[in-house]
Amino acid sequence: MLTYTAFEGFKRLSRGDIETVALDVAKHLKKNSSASVLIFSDSSGKQMDLDLSGSERDIIGRLKVFATPEASTASGPGRPKLGVVSREVSLLPQHWEWLATQTGGASATIRRLVDEKMKAPLNEKDRAKQAQESAYRFLTAIAGNLPNFEEAIRYMYRRDKKKFKTLVAEWPSDLLDHTMILTEAVFSQESK
Repeated sequence: MLTYTAFEGFKRLSRGDIETVALDVAKHLKKNSSASVLIFSDSSGKQMDLDLSGSERDIIGRLKVFATPEASTASGPGRPKLGVVSREVSLLPQHWEWLATQTGGASATIRRLVDEKMKAPLNEKDRAKQAQESAYRFLTAIAGNLPNFEEAIRYMYRRDKKKFKTLVAEWPSDLLDHTMILTEAVFSQESK
């Protein structure tokens, strides 16, 4: 399950699936309209820009673009409603030639290949690299001005958990807890 986390400053407001976090943040913003809340994808570390206006039903309806591939394919036709975005893909002639022979056409074949790759388990090295990139994006957005930030990032990339933990030990507790969750895979195989 993909998880998301919302922060107001360094305080964690919510963590869970996209619907839970979006509704929690929407409720919080209704109580405190001047609050500044950031929502992050835990798998990528990227900030999420969600439209949290309207009723709960409106919000949930707009979140369908984040549905799992299984849920999306069960929705039937109407690709724009599923959040399909046309973008350019650069391939060599032999790739286009092979795609032309596949059932369903090039777009369907590429989507199927991407879905299969997304479902395949990552090896430990790839999982650690993905965790580094995710943690880096998250920390840059939220902790970039904190003491020891740059040095902590260097030790995260070196996979030196002991030094990393020492450098971030004084950070706010919610931020520190979430940072350690995001970097867990980074330090599963520490450098010797």
